[in-house]
Amino acid sequence: MTEERPGYRRSAKSPRGEARRRELLDRVADDLGQNGLVDFSLRRAARAAGTTHKVLLYHFAGPEELLTESVLQLRERRISRSLAAATEGADRSLADRVRSMWPILVGPESWVLDQAIGLAMYDPARYADLAREASKQYLPALLSICPAAWSEQRKGEVAELILATLRGFLIEWRTSGDGAGIEAGFAALVRALEREESA
Repeated sequence: MTEERPGYRRSAKSPRGEARRRELLDRVADDLGQNGLVDFSLRRAARAAGTTHKVLLYHFAGPEELLTESVLQLRERRISRSLAAATEGADRSLADRVRSMWPILVGPESWVLDQAIGLAMYDPARYADLAREASKQYLPALLSICPAAWSEQRKGEVAELILATLRGFLIEWRTSGDGAGIEAGFAALVRALEREESA
């Protein structure tokens, strides 16, 4: 009933409730990473989390919110690993940093994140949030690996270029599997970044 909602929110937002919510989200995200978005349901999520669908609905507004937050969680994991690979070692060029991110971007959870983008394109009215936050999540990491001496405008322009290009490579890799074509394109991106950094 509507009278129960305020108490529900106060309880769910307590420190203990937030910790439990994060734990459930981690488990559901793990399941998505292994099994993808196809046939996602509260029943499957509850089984993966070792709980009931009622408990999930206590912590999440519904299946769409749970799915969206799980996808965001997977994406954050991917970004963290990519950034760790890009920042390993000192005095590396931007091109080297971007090159080191690619194996992470095509890692095990990549197919799930690609599914999420496809789902958002297929039914934007229902799933737009699966894609809407993607750029906001990736751009800070890309901005952080640009040379510190660059202006904010230059960092922003190059980060957008890298993001759009890598996203294109991921779509090409997922749809055609043209490894040679992607390798050639990646080499061109590396050359462009080397020229940009030496300018």
